[in-house]
Amino acid sequence: MSSDAPAPTPTPPDEVLRLIGVTKRFPGVLALDKVDFDLRPGEVHVLFGENGAGKSTLINIIAGSFPPDEGTMRLRGRPIRLHSPHHARELGINAVFQEFSLVPTLSVQDNLTLGRERTRAGVLDKRGLRRDAEAVLASLGFALDPRATVERLSRAEQQMVEIAKAVQGDPAMLILDEPTASLTDNEANRLFALIERLKAQGIGIIYITHRMQEIHRVADRITVLRDGRHVATLGASEASEARLVELMTGRTVEALYPTIHQEPGEILLRTERLTTASGRINDVSIEARAGEIVGIAGLVGSGKSEVARAIFGLDPIASGTVEIAGERMTRPTPRGMLRRGVVYVPPDRRAEGLVMTRPVRENVSLASLDLPTFSRVGWLNRSRERAVATQAMQRLNLRPPNIERQVATFSGGNQQKVVLGRGLTRDTRVFLFAEPTTGVDVGAKVEIYEFMKELCEQGAAVVLISSDLPEILHLASRAYVMHRGRLRAELVGADLTEAAVLSHFFDPDANPAAAGSAVPAY
Repeated sequence: MSSDAPAPTPTPPDEVLRLIGVTKRFPGVLALDKVDFDLRPGEVHVLFGENGAGKSTLINIIAGSFPPDEGTMRLRGRPIRLHSPHHARELGINAVFQEFSLVPTLSVQDNLTLGRERTRAGVLDKRGLRRDAEAVLASLGFALDPRATVERLSRAEQQMVEIAKAVQGDPAMLILDEPTASLTDNEANRLFALIERLKAQGIGIIYITHRMQEIHRVADRITVLRDGRHVATLGASEASEARLVELMTGRTVEALYPTIHQEPGEILLRTERLTTASGRINDVSIEARAGEIVGIAGLVGSGKSEVARAIFGLDPIASGTVEIAGERMTRPTPRGMLRRGVVYVPPDRRAEGLVMTRPVRENVSLASLDLPTFSRVGWLNRSRERAVATQAMQRLNLRPPNIERQVATFSGGNQQKVVLGRGLTRDTRVFLFAEPTTGVDVGAKVEIYEFMKELCEQGAAVVLISSDLPEILHLASRAYVMHRGRLRAELVGADLTEAAVLSHFFDPDANPAAAGSAVPAY
């Protein structure tokens, strides 16, 4: 060996994991470029970056999904080369990805014990398996029935099962990829408490999130990736929002929210005393005018999302009316709303907004196939469909700009652009955006905000329903505040402040400071 050859970098005994110079190439893409990363026992190391920055590639390498093209990986000081996710789990590397690995037709307990079944004399010990499942669920504080079939659970409950699977046994480290995306505030708080317990046991955690409040809540260190490269690793005390945004995007935080010129005109949407059959909203009267963005704010369970569902005809109305450009309806339907120029963007794009296995082109045109633009006498005009989809995705800056690519292969931000693009295939004047930036990075958020600005300034009525209070404060000229299914307040102009909105989130005699976990963080 040459005397001037670099000596191998040792892994200190207090490190669970170290990656050195990891590089990964896909056809036409350098996904990771000589990335270094390390994880210590008992810490939460947040991976932060825009969609496409390389976060998913890095955690898939760590989880054994595919090998790096270059670089080395050390676990507890020893060089390793993973052959599969199963191999990684055998070494104590457990991951909870956004794409669940559950068997939907099996029960919760069967999913938890899959691959580690307990037997007696060669026969499954079903009572023992149930006790094991009940014990792990109880230790996590997850109120789930071990006998329940997974496909009948909500996405949040399925997320709980995934987390319970990952923490069984004696993991050396845990990867959590956007773990709170489907959880309520209370469920997320239980997860954070669990993370503290795992840290106390010496388990290292790699945590991916786009939510600034979660970083401040759980992170010990943050590594920022941009365009497949390591930009910086810094301690949580150094990680102000402005600093992280600038590292991640090269832009200052002031550049996140555009200045929107709002000139409210005619009323395009009005509800009068709207009440749903489920009782989740009661006596709700709102309006949205051409050329303005109207916000609807509230805590989880306040009924804010149900307002949009009722307007669009997804939730049956028990009483009250919806009026679109002066036309009154007592029983709106999605088809009828589309034909009247109303588009709804759901909060869960994967479950409600997209056909993940189909290409972008088909997803963009899906809600407009009844138009002569796309079809005549039952025949689809493919060339016109391609042209319209291409134009919509160019306007929204889809990356990569391939409309024939399967939607599932795109990042979350680009998947959201596909959902938004549906509104560009029809003559749409009212846009109902429910949590439009959930699970997307800062760069994609900026593009979505610019899209809203463009729609508003072109004369559309935009209704923004968001749990991200800064979105409401920076983008809306008016905002309604929901509480327990009812309208608590309408705030306009200078009255639309953080303190004013928060003051209506709780019962009048409640003390928000004492509510603890109920106080929204953002």
